[in-house]
Amino acid sequence: MNDTIAAIATPLAPCAIGVLRLSGPGAVRAVDRVFAPFRGGPMGERSDRTLVYGTLHDREGVAIDHCLCTVSRAPHSYTGEDTAELQCHGSPAVLALGLEALFAAGVRQAKPGEFTRRAFLSGKLDLTRTEAVADLIHAETPAAVYQAAGQLGGALAEVVDGIYDRLRDLCAHFHAVLDYPDEDIEPFEIEELSSSLSGAAAALDALAATYRRGRLLNEGAPCAIVGRPNAGKSTLFNALLGYERAIVTPIPGTTRDTVEERVNFGGVLLRLIDTAGLREAGDEAERLGVERSRQAVARAELILAVTDGAGEFTREDREALELAASSGKPWIWIASKRDLTGPTALWTTGWEGNAPAAAVSLSAKTGEGLEELEQAVSALYPEPPASQAGAMLTNARQAEAVGRARTAVERGAQALKAGLSPDAVVADVEEAMSALGELTGRTVSEDVTARIFERFCVGK
Repeated sequence: MNDTIAAIATPLAPCAIGVLRLSGPGAVRAVDRVFAPFRGGPMGERSDRTLVYGTLHDREGVAIDHCLCTVSRAPHSYTGEDTAELQCHGSPAVLALGLEALFAAGVRQAKPGEFTRRAFLSGKLDLTRTEAVADLIHAETPAAVYQAAGQLGGALAEVVDGIYDRLRDLCAHFHAVLDYPDEDIEPFEIEELSSSLSGAAAALDALAATYRRGRLLNEGAPCAIVGRPNAGKSTLFNALLGYERAIVTPIPGTTRDTVEERVNFGGVLLRLIDTAGLREAGDEAERLGVERSRQAVARAELILAVTDGAGEFTREDREALELAASSGKPWIWIASKRDLTGPTALWTTGWEGNAPAAAVSLSAKTGEGLEELEQAVSALYPEPPASQAGAMLTNARQAEAVGRARTAVERGAQALKAGLSPDAVVADVEEAMSALGELTGRTVSEDVTARIFERFCVGK
C-alpha cells in the first residue's frame, strides 16, 4: 500500500453529484495538482474533513468543473491512509477528465474493492464488517439493510469474538498449567473443561442456525410458480414484478422455458421462477420445458401452485398441487382469475403431510387478492428478533467456517469423554479458534480475502 489509488465512486450516468476518491500517501498532493480553492491555500494546508469550494482542472490545467473537495489524513480515515474526495457535478465526462488528471498527477486506477481492502489491511475493518459493506451496497429489502448495517456496526464480530475469547481462555489456562508447573495455578478440572466445550458448542449452533434467514436476506428465496398451461402463472409473475416480463397469451403452452427475476414482495426478496405448464408434452421443446419446471420445484424454497379459479378443476390442476405438496417445501395454493368468478373458497385441510401454508383467491389482472398473498408470504419469513440484527451469518464462507469450528469443538468433547489427555483436547480447541479467526480475518489467507473483494465495485 505504498502507492496512491483513485476511482470514480458513483455510477457512470448523468446525476446531481459524482465523486472521485483517492487513498494513499500521495492523495493530498495529487488533489492539489488538479484542484484550486477559490479562497485560501491548497488542500495540503487545510484541516481534515472540511469541505472546500474550488475549481477542478483537467490534465492540461483547463477548468472543467466547480466542485467541493475534502481530505482526511491517516490514520483518521476510512482506509487508514491519507484520503481525498472531489464532489463534482455528476457528468460522466467531467469525472473521466478529472480521473485522467489524477492519473497524470501520479496516482493509479483503483481495483474493485481496493479502498475497503485497504481499510481491512490497516485494521479499520475486520472481515465481517468488510462483507457487510458489500451486503449494504447490494441490499434489496429493508431487512437486508438493517442486517448489513448491524453487521457493519460489529454485531456479528461481537458474537464471534465472544466464542473465540471463551476458547482462548481455555487454551491459555491449559498452557499456563503446562508451562508453569511451579506456579499456584488451578489445574484442569474435567467437568469445567466439559462445561466450557458444551457452552461453545451451543453458541456455535445458535450462530449456525441464523444462516438460513441471513442467506435469504441477501440471495433471496427461490420461488417457483407452477400449474397447468393457461392457469395464470405468467400473469401472476408479471403482476408480482410490476411490469410485463413474461409473454402472456390465451394459447396454452406459451411459456416453454423457465423465466427468472428478483422482486421484493411482502418485505421478502423472492427469486421468482415462472415455469412451463405441467401437462403431457406435445413435442420435444415442451417436454424439456415441463422437465425444467419440475427441476425448478426441486430447487425452490417456496412454491406458488396456481389453479384456474374460473375453470373446472382438472387432473392437471390436481397434479400441480400434488407436486407442490410432495416437494416438502412451504407452498401456497392460488386460485387465479378472481375477476371472472369472484372469491373462490379453497381448503387447506385434508392434505397428507405437507398442507399449503395458505390458500389465496386472487386476480393478477386487477390486483384483487395480491395483498392477501403478500401477507401469506410475509408470514412464512417473519422478521428476525431484534437481538439478531446484524448478527446473522449471510454467506457460505461464514457458515462453512462456523461449521468447521463446531466440528472441532465436538471432536474435542469426544476426546475428553474418551479419556484422552487435555493437550489432545486443546489441539481441537485451537483448530476451532483458527476457523473462527477466518470469520473476522485473524487467520484468513490471501486467496480468501481476494475472493471476498471480488464482490465489490470499483471505487468502494
